[in-house]
Amino acid sequence: MMEGLELVSFEMISRHGSARSSFVEAIRAARNGDFALAEKKMAEGEEDFLAGHQAHARLIQEEAAGKDVGVNLLLTHAADLMMSAETLKIIATELIEMYKKQGAR
Repeated sequence: MMEGLELVSFEMISRHGSARSSFVEAIRAARNGDFALAEKKMAEGEEDFLAGHQAHARLIQEEAAGKDVGVNLLLTHAADLMMSAETLKIIATELIEMYKKQGAR
């Protein structure tokens, strides 16, 4: 049975994976000129991203309190996914703005 670190890692993986998917969908919507859908997908992605980030913050708080949370490949993958979701969020925001400006011409 999974517990502790594994559950938090899988929560991060699930939430950040969903966030990344939403950010990609937002880019595609903006590319097609559907900015309402793009904003909706960005909001959905942000919600998942924040939930995953909160799971990560719990681990940081535990470690700061002196608990050895341990590090394993699963947590490393979860942290990598978190960072790639954050990067994609930034890129998606910029691309959506670019598509909006192109459409305004």
